[in-house]
Amino acid sequence: MTARISAKIIDGKAFAADLRARLAARVPSFVEQAGRAPGLAVVLVGEDPASQVYVRSKHKATLEAGMQSFEHRLPAETSQQDLLDLVAALNADDNVDGILVQLPLPDHIDDKAVLAAIDPAKDVDGFHVVNAGRLAVGEEALVPCTPLGSLMLLQDVLGDLSGLHAVVIGRSNIVGKPMAQLLLQQSCTVTIAHSRTKDLPAIVRLADIVVAAVGRAEMVRGDWIKPGATVIDVGINRVPGAEPGKTKLVGDCAYDECAAVAGAITPVPGGVGPMTIACLLRNTLVAAHRRTGLSDPEGL
Repeated sequence: MTARISAKIIDGKAFAADLRARLAARVPSFVEQAGRAPGLAVVLVGEDPASQVYVRSKHKATLEAGMQSFEHRLPAETSQQDLLDLVAALNADDNVDGILVQLPLPDHIDDKAVLAAIDPAKDVDGFHVVNAGRLAVGEEALVPCTPLGSLMLLQDVLGDLSGLHAVVIGRSNIVGKPMAQLLLQQSCTVTIAHSRTKDLPAIVRLADIVVAAVGRAEMVRGDWIKPGATVIDVGINRVPGAEPGKTKLVGDCAYDECAAVAGAITPVPGGVGPMTIACLLRNTLVAAHRRTGLSDPEGL
């Protein structure tokens, strides 16, 4: 029997659409002051099907926001040096405010070396060690898009987060660590847990906020959740569907179980996912303002 859903469903798709509309409304002011539109360059190496879908979505969203989109599609056999040369050219291009190199890269390319070569001022993914360091010490930084979007959803649901106990399950540089830093900046009490944490269910039961970003399908069960807690499910896992040969997307949380206990929860899909592209555009506009010597756009 399916558990009864009592939680508020956090509609990331609707929030992201509103954020993108607010971004688009602010682009004309930048164009008037800078004499050009903000520019986002996306680099895709190889033909990974999922990456191709993401790149198409980013291109479409960038144009819809009134920004310039520069796509660079390179064959899988592209050398690391050729990719680094392209990054250097994009760093030097004044029409480019944001650079995103789509991961994963082919095995023969060192993704850390490529990410390190991106100008931190154009690092709209927020992965460069300079931006990670600035975030860690509370200075102005470009923040990874998924945790930034997750924070926006939390603030929309809960308002002031100060004093709340947040448990972040996952310690990746892309989500877990920056998510914890953002929550600390909001004066949360933060616990970083992971798949090897002893008695993980007991740790999670202490949380007012649970951010699941561990990459294991439906690992977080309903009896792990404190009644009324807010659950942000970052996981995207493809598992066998009800019909033979079919698959479906699920998160890191057992959705029906958790939704019967939580106060609010993000669905998968339709929760955090749409926020990632919206925050990429937000970071591009912010980077454009900073590079041009303008104040950050308000309300974003």
